[in-house]
Amino acid sequence: MKNLPRGLPAPPPSGAAALPAGTYAGHTVLVTGGGTGLGKAIAAEFARLGADVVIAGRRPAPLEAACAELDAVPGAGRVTAAVCDIRDPERVAEVFDAAAAASGRTPDVLVNNAAANFPCPAEDLSPNAWRAVVDITLTGTWFMTREFGRRHLAAGTPGSIVSIGASYAWTGGPGFAHSAAAKAGVKNLVETLAVEWGPYGIRINGLVPGLFPHEDMSGDIRDGLDRAGPGAAASPGTKAGAAASPGAGAGHAARQPALRVGEPRELGWAATFLASPYARFITGHTLVVDGANWQRRSLVNPDVVPVREQLGRGPFTG
Repeated sequence: MKNLPRGLPAPPPSGAAALPAGTYAGHTVLVTGGGTGLGKAIAAEFARLGADVVIAGRRPAPLEAACAELDAVPGAGRVTAAVCDIRDPERVAEVFDAAAAASGRTPDVLVNNAAANFPCPAEDLSPNAWRAVVDITLTGTWFMTREFGRRHLAAGTPGSIVSIGASYAWTGGPGFAHSAAAKAGVKNLVETLAVEWGPYGIRINGLVPGLFPHEDMSGDIRDGLDRAGPGAAASPGTKAGAAASPGAGAGHAARQPALRVGEPRELGWAATFLASPYARFITGHTLVVDGANWQRRSLVNPDVVPVREQLGRGPFTG
């Protein structure tokens, strides 16, 4: 029998573009959590297509480093940074003011990438832990989305929003109850606001990443995935959904139907398409970019391993 290829082919090389050069020339794109990880990868693809890019995050040092990196992307427009805690609506408004001052216009595209997460049995979640994840992942996304929408509605201008989701918004996320609930809310906002704001020319879509190696994965998430073994949850992540740490791709690749993990630029290409003029009849949709991993099922269900055991926790004692 002829040898068949193993898994999905690799993507085009870094530096390739999925859309025509200059697609975003004269447009401003605001990316939250854009200083590191998948947010930075998304920002790079918008920059490559000519966008003025504003990256927002809570830590100045990563933002400064990311600005220098994005400035060097061929074709990039102006790149600026804004320190922002998206849980603070007043600071969110200031970031939009600063972006408008830098480019002379309200951002045309908003990418809601910032999120928070860590694995934890539901019974161990403290009120503060719950609030921290939900406030950043859902409430912060809402504050950014609301500010973007209000400004475009007042100006009578079109706009496009891409909100990063997670596949456990559909399936539930054992070990990630706080994040799964928040991401379900993000998905619902996509579907609700697409109808509310479509008549005014504002589109909103969701984008769900699978396993993408990048540097922005916390140790507890990485350890939780490693302990969980084959079939581990496909959507936990600190910024933009599931992620594998650099160097971990080989182990995780065998757990994907694609037999490989994703390249961050592949997520960037998906984001630039969803926000582009070529997707103007797409709104209210959530695109999953994970090599079909979230749809994977075994012929025979594996044994159930309680979340506490997967995370190496002892018995709950109250």
